[in-house]
Amino acid sequence: MSEIKMTVNGKPVGGDVADNMLLVEFIRETLRLTGTHVGCDTSQCGACVVHVDGKAVKSCTMLAAAADGAEVTTIEGVANGDLHPMQKAFNDNHGLQCGFCTPGMIMSGIDMVNRYKAEGKTLDEAAIRHELEGNICRCTGYHNIVKSISQAAGEM
Repeated sequence: MSEIKMTVNGKPVGGDVADNMLLVEFIRETLRLTGTHVGCDTSQCGACVVHVDGKAVKSCTMLAAAADGAEVTTIEGVANGDLHPMQKAFNDNHGLQCGFCTPGMIMSGIDMVNRYKAEGKTLDEAAIRHELEGNICRCTGYHNIVKSISQAAGEM
């Protein structure tokens, strides 16, 4: 067991965790923040993406103990009262169907836009599609997801 402390969605949290507990398990089971999904258990689908110290991370591949002292943002923490521009864009463009992959897509999209803007790069359709290779949606053809991220990029 390890004692950990971190900030999740702006709030200090902590507790004792088993040394093999994954960050996604800590988020969902200990903190009861169930917007972060587990889709594959093999880090291939991206449904579990959260931001750790400002970077997108598949939380099913990170031990909770490794996030000790980190700043973690989940889908529940991206909005400040109103919808985040990425959430609004997904709504505006019907960028979801069943919604299972949506939290991971939104978290990946936010990270993608932030990185590209910081580097002064253009985030075009080809770049968005390339960046989404680690996120799987079994319902859509990704067209509306790409449109959503593109719209949000102009608003963030």
